[in-house]
Amino acid sequence: MMGTMTGEAGLRGADGIGFLPTTDLERARRFFGEALGLAVEEATPFACVVRAGATMLLVTKVEELRPQPFTVFGWAVGDIRAAIAALRSAGVEMLRYEGMPQDTDGVWTTPGGEEIAWFHDPDGNTLSLTRFTNPPT
Repeated sequence: MMGTMTGEAGLRGADGIGFLPTTDLERARRFFGEALGLAVEEATPFACVVRAGATMLLVTKVEELRPQPFTVFGWAVGDIRAAIAALRSAGVEMLRYEGMPQDTDGVWTTPGGEEIAWFHDPDGNTLSLTRFTNPPT
């Protein structure tokens, strides 16, 4: 069910929408729908709408793209190892960062115990997986 905005609550009850740019919508649709297994709700010549849990992710067509050097979207997962294995079986590789102690799966464990791994989409956008020790509610 879509949250709606009310005057007093501001955006507190509204559902978020994530946006990611792509230079090739068909390639992005295949990646998000097939490699990541997300539900593709709509595909137009201008955008591809996928569902990431309760979040709508709008992948929009752009003429030029300069990927940012930081994470632009991520998922909270209960089992990061299983998520990584599923991504790898679909041809997605985890990123490694110089100077960051990552294990053989590419997972970095924060001082608080959270586990994080990163990967790129076909446009070079940095995406992440996080296993929280105390999942947010």
